[in-house]
Amino acid sequence: MSAIWKRVGPIVVIILAMAALGLADNGNMPPPGTLNYVEGQVSVQGRPQSQNSVGSTYLEPNQVLSTRSGNAEILMTPGVYLRVGHRSAVRMISPDLANTQVQLTRGTAMLEVDELFKENDVSVIVDGATTRVQKNGLYEFDADHPAVRVLDGKAVTYEGNQRVGLKKGHEVLVAQSQPLVKRKFDKDRVEEDPLYRWSKLRSDYATESNVAEGNALMSDGGWWGPGWYWDPFWYDFAFMPGWGLGWGPFGYPFFSPWAVGWAPYYGFGVGYGRGFGYGGRYRYPVAVGRGREGLPPLAHHPTAGSAGFRALPRSAPMGGRGMPMGGFRGGARGFGGFHGGGFHGGFAGGGFHGGFAGGGFHGGGGFHGGRG
Repeated sequence: MSAIWKRVGPIVVIILAMAALGLADNGNMPPPGTLNYVEGQVSVQGRPQSQNSVGSTYLEPNQVLSTRSGNAEILMTPGVYLRVGHRSAVRMISPDLANTQVQLTRGTAMLEVDELFKENDVSVIVDGATTRVQKNGLYEFDADHPAVRVLDGKAVTYEGNQRVGLKKGHEVLVAQSQPLVKRKFDKDRVEEDPLYRWSKLRSDYATESNVAEGNALMSDGGWWGPGWYWDPFWYDFAFMPGWGLGWGPFGYPFFSPWAVGWAPYYGFGVGYGRGFGYGGRYRYPVAVGRGREGLPPLAHHPTAGSAGFRALPRSAPMGGRGMPMGGFRGGARGFGGFHGGGFHGGFAGGGFHGGFAGGGFHGGGGFHGGRG
């Protein structure tokens, strides 16, 4: 063991040092409050937002993002997503990396915490009560019927001299001028909520973005540690952990560039599940397309290699032979193309949820361009 460590140890130390340096010094990292996805009617300070706003709009202190018939996804600290439901409003209190705080003034919001660094302090204010998340997990906030729910993870809610610890399956009622009340809640009811289902779908897409950008970083370089990296294929920022792989609260994985070769695929009856028994290595096909024109300002000059389009589609070794895992994948917004054999594509199915041999809208050659 000592002989192996003498050979491998220095490499591990260098990689971890690079990761720490990247987290601290990547000046191109989008700040907390950056708009990462827009759907429907969304505005910031009364100005309508669209998918064109992604990566170029971010909330400054006291600015408000509001929705009518729409949803929005906001980046918090690296690995933390804030998703805002219909007819809701969120005010940015502090966009600092070491102290990130928002206030939900109307409607509902959900916080997905895939990774929480010890230096981060992420909290949400509802009706005068502040909730600080303490672990990876999934948290729901309701300003219309003031409450905070922990679907997974651990948090603490405090108001004045009151302090309530929350764990999975518990909520706290936070009506102003009333004592904090902790109780259990019906998780099945929450999972029927439109915001929960939308958040789960966005989490699925976040994994696809992570895999696509992880492969691009391994192909072209530009890896400087954990954080947000621009993915032109999905036209959003992908989260890259510092090492190995992790699991989000919805059960979808995310991979560092060093581990992205283990990303799963569907084919020959191989299912999707936790662990490494996928039957092969999945390599995302990456697209050929335009250069950097049309990218949001934060993505024009990101860490080298983390934007633009890459050629060289990958293949998955299986049974001693390489098998192409999908066809041409559409580029950024409006670039079109086919999402052949994507993360949910079947063996020959090209659609977003293609089956084993394809066919129909969700089968082979299913149409799935970029954004818009």
